[in-house]
Amino acid sequence: MGPPRSKKRRPTFRRLLKTSGVKLENKLQNRQLRQQNAAKKQRKEQKKLRQAVKDTVLRTPRPLETYRKRPEEEEEEEEEEEFLESLPTDMMDEGDLQQMTDMAHKASFITRDLSSCEPVHSSKKRRSEVVRRYEKVPRKLAKMEEKEVIHLLPIKDKTGIIPQRVERVIKNQEKEEEEEDAELEQVENGPGAEPESVSFYTAEELERIRVQKINQRKIRIASLGSAIVSDPVSNMKRLKELRSLLMEADPSVAVTVRKMVMVSLMEIFKDIAPTYRIRPLTSAEKATKVKKETQQLREFEEGLVSQYKFYLEDTEQIIRDWKQKKKKRSQAVGFQSYFSLAHVAVRCLCELLLALPHFNFHNNILVVLVPLMNDPNKKVSAMCCEAVRKLFQQDKVGGASLATVRVISGLIKSLNFNVRPEMLRTLMSLRIKEVEMKKDIMDTAPKNKFMNNKEKRKNLSRMQRKWKKAEEKLEKELLEAEASESKETKIKLHTETLNIVFLIYFRILKKAQKSILLPAVLEGLANFAHLINLEFFDDLLNVLQNLIQSGDLTNRERLHCIQTAFTILSGQGDVLYVDPLKFYSELYKMLPRFHAGASSDDIIIVLRCLDAMLTRRRKQVTLQRAMAFVKRLSTLSLHMLPNASMGILSASRAAMHAFPKCDLLLDNEVQGSGFFLPELDEPEHCNAQNTALWELHTLQRHYHPVVRQFAVHLCHGAPSEGSAVLSVELSRRSPQELFSDYSVKDMTFNPPVSAPRSKKKDRFVVGETLLDAELQRRVHGVLNATKDTELDFTIAHTHTH
Repeated sequence: MGPPRSKKRRPTFRRLLKTSGVKLENKLQNRQLRQQNAAKKQRKEQKKLRQAVKDTVLRTPRPLETYRKRPEEEEEEEEEEEFLESLPTDMMDEGDLQQMTDMAHKASFITRDLSSCEPVHSSKKRRSEVVRRYEKVPRKLAKMEEKEVIHLLPIKDKTGIIPQRVERVIKNQEKEEEEEDAELEQVENGPGAEPESVSFYTAEELERIRVQKINQRKIRIASLGSAIVSDPVSNMKRLKELRSLLMEADPSVAVTVRKMVMVSLMEIFKDIAPTYRIRPLTSAEKATKVKKETQQLREFEEGLVSQYKFYLEDTEQIIRDWKQKKKKRSQAVGFQSYFSLAHVAVRCLCELLLALPHFNFHNNILVVLVPLMNDPNKKVSAMCCEAVRKLFQQDKVGGASLATVRVISGLIKSLNFNVRPEMLRTLMSLRIKEVEMKKDIMDTAPKNKFMNNKEKRKNLSRMQRKWKKAEEKLEKELLEAEASESKETKIKLHTETLNIVFLIYFRILKKAQKSILLPAVLEGLANFAHLINLEFFDDLLNVLQNLIQSGDLTNRERLHCIQTAFTILSGQGDVLYVDPLKFYSELYKMLPRFHAGASSDDIIIVLRCLDAMLTRRRKQVTLQRAMAFVKRLSTLSLHMLPNASMGILSASRAAMHAFPKCDLLLDNEVQGSGFFLPELDEPEHCNAQNTALWELHTLQRHYHPVVRQFAVHLCHGAPSEGSAVLSVELSRRSPQELFSDYSVKDMTFNPPVSAPRSKKKDRFVVGETLLDAELQRRVHGVLNATKDTELDFTIAHTHTH
């Protein structure tokens, strides 16, 4: 038999609904009653105060007894004075005499004139009520006690449900004291707290006082900072004291002191922050007893995290004040000062973002800085973009990069793609070289790392099983003790990061093709095209082809489309049977548009496209197409800058090595029917085999020595040995490296130009055939004369034959 059932019935849902309704009604009634009582008490107190003030103003205090003097009284006063003079005042003190006089005046029942005065008792009673009523008035407005009504379980009677409640007084004494202290501090530190004597100082004296104050603050900041860095565990309170200087109230030095404190705290946190993330302690860990050193370390970590959090909140508030300054004017600091403060705060956050990517609140810093990448102020935007770019470059694991890319993706989506292109160009700095590609089912199936029990019994003996078990245990312990991130985790983070990046790019290609972000998107796709999954290739190639045919793109954007397409086809896309003839024709048509008068920054993209189109796809390219590109490249090299000409000639050399039959262009004889059509934009049908590379003979007289070497080398068929062979230094460089190494962007010539020889001769050489012997002798005498010798030109010269 089980335990007896409880006879108490469970309340039904309908009953619960009824009681809940009663509770809600009781709460509303109590709230209304409290409000009415508070208002009633306040009205009563105000009425009493007004009545008391009115009584004190209208009824001025009068003496209790009033009488008018008569001549008889004057005589009595004279007699009193004579009586006082007759007293032995020498034997009495002045205090005793005064006391006797006062006692005589108080004797009203002797001196009062009953016929001339009214009864005193009625007026005395009435006026005493005035005093008593005034005394009853409180010095301050009586504080009303807030009461909290606690609802108890209702009682059910024959009449129905009777609600039960208990009132409890809420004590707000501490809050009121804090508010009073805050008001006092606000009054003391307000703008009116400055003494009026400041206006009497001259400008030089004010500047000298300001410099003195700044020096005092510097010494204080330096002393606190050195103490914290020397022993951060025991000096955590000084860190709080240093952070309190961020609230400097002196308007003459507030901006300078706040800047110094922000930078000092930033450097201190960079020095004392540990190399691990501090997690909060659980309740069980707090309850356990630990060593004194462990407890001290815990207190240090807890204090460090709290102070670091407060510092980040202060800097974020400074930035928020600057952003909202146009809407609400601050009374303490001007707009320019707030901008400089915000500039320093942003710089500090950028430094902490790079120095402490592993520490607490790193994602909070990202949430503050990423929206500032799209700030209208170019300085702030460039600073934040550079910080994010450096973070991508130095992130080896991928966790910080993944968090940053997530915030950027959310911001771009929330702003409906109205962001600066620099924000998207920062994604080019991601260090992603390997990701997880989709494989077959057999490859993706989980593999058993350790043998199960059946396999062990079947294949291993007892001793082998024992050794195998110990070996597996050791391997597990080594994997757990390994501090560095495994390669699988790294690849997983990189894959997730790249998926978000491609989501940003594809979203812009689909919804905002005419935005200013399209060049950055195409550039990013060209950079990460070798990591795109195979299932997106067809759709992406169609989108790129439609963009090129639309005619709305610039030359650089078209080059990025071509580079993206051929990067896809040269990687995983080589299994696709796609002939990108339109992309070849587009690049062939674009080459004559480049010249030395325009910017040569796009040539580097042309060289990358040529490498992907001709060199890597040599098996899919026909000879006619390759010869057409070599001929047009040699024509293009005539009117380009030296570094661009070197890169183009190096690309022509690589094409001649990939297609050896291109040496037909070095012969003057015509190979086949027809004639060359240089204006035709189709490389397959321009009959390039019927022309020659006559441009190389012109380039052999180029002013740049390296261009001359390439021209001579190509004229001889690009040999690998012989007199016309290139030097090892030039032959091992790629076209892109040659373009960058010999760039004239810095107005320098590589190799440097030798200085011209001086035409001025050191000494005067006289031809003997033009002068006679006597003149020759005199010239030698003048040239060889010492400095002390004085020349006399007045002596007559006699010519001798």
